[in-house]
Amino acid sequence: MVDTLTPSQRSRLMSRVRQRGTAPERVVQALLRRMHLRYRSHPRNLPGTPDLILRDFGVAIFVHGCFWHNHRACRRGALPASNRNFWVPKIAGNVRRDRLTARQLRAAGWRVAIIWECQARNEHRLTSRIRRITSHSD
Repeated sequence: MVDTLTPSQRSRLMSRVRQRGTAPERVVQALLRRMHLRYRSHPRNLPGTPDLILRDFGVAIFVHGCFWHNHRACRRGALPASNRNFWVPKIAGNVRRDRLTARQLRAAGWRVAIIWECQARNEHRLTSRIRRITSHSD
């Protein structure tokens, strides 16, 4: 598909894409509040700036978009058929960075939990996931 926007228009549009406060993040935050769990959002002093941390449990949480972080168990994680020369290295770089960040956080004594966008769509699954994270059995 041909891009109908100029490079400067595309750049301006892409700069408005949210990296923090996404809908799945807000769903997770709302559930954490309902469960009376204290959290901090985007602490800049930690590697990779986790989306949330549960300091009382020593857990760094990343709320990953299924497409952007290649969630293989989800249909939304599939790569597009077009422009694969762009998407394959882009998504592979995201996954590589995710692994490095997780290693750095574990080395600093944090447990790392990933909550996928598709998990945030189902409140029952999300509640179960957060209970597992906070029960130290994850």
